[in-house]
Amino acid sequence: MRTEIIKRVKEKKIVVIVRGVYGEDCLKLAEALYDGGIELIEVTFDQSSEENQVKTVNTIKLINDAMNGKVVMGAGTVTTIQMLEAAYNAGAKFIVSPDMNPEIIKATVEKGMVSMPGAMTPTEIVTAYKSGADFVKVFPVLNLGCDYIKAVRGPLNHIPLLAVGGVNEKNIGEFIKAGACGAGVGGNLVNKEWIANGEFDKITALAREFTANL
Repeated sequence: MRTEIIKRVKEKKIVVIVRGVYGEDCLKLAEALYDGGIELIEVTFDQSSEENQVKTVNTIKLINDAMNGKVVMGAGTVTTIQMLEAAYNAGAKFIVSPDMNPEIIKATVEKGMVSMPGAMTPTEIVTAYKSGADFVKVFPVLNLGCDYIKAVRGPLNHIPLLAVGGVNEKNIGEFIKAGACGAGVGGNLVNKEWIANGEFDKITALAREFTANL
């Protein structure tokens, strides 16, 4: 399973980061993204709210059950083993963190899930990879720029990097060209106003624009 998910990430390239959208709204969002050619979705944990953490887990399970594998579900902002366990039990196939925590990386791989920890410096990137990460999320990438990805990829071209933080439909192709194997996309695609208004067709159209620019 891990090998299949890793292959899918490399092929599809876009992981959508969903923050603060749960339940049926998130299911409709997932369907809209799938119609736009996006198949990897990360629902993030809200560190400040236990209630929303439960909603994250329930949403991952809801979409898994409803879409029957058409999209690959993951959990984001995973900072504890407890969150990891909950995400695993809900059917998450990959784990994304804002930081580089070897304990989380090891536990993720041991459970057969794909590991995507966050890092910024070359030292953090290498440490994450040596700890077992399948992909390293370079964050916040917009502040660093495409040239940073290109420079890091020089000596570290064996490490799959994901560009995350400020990626939009206009610059995603530049980050891929610079050497990122994929990107995480959040608020620039998950438009909460559109979701609230039920305008999921707009999300599908924008998702198609993202995929067309890879």
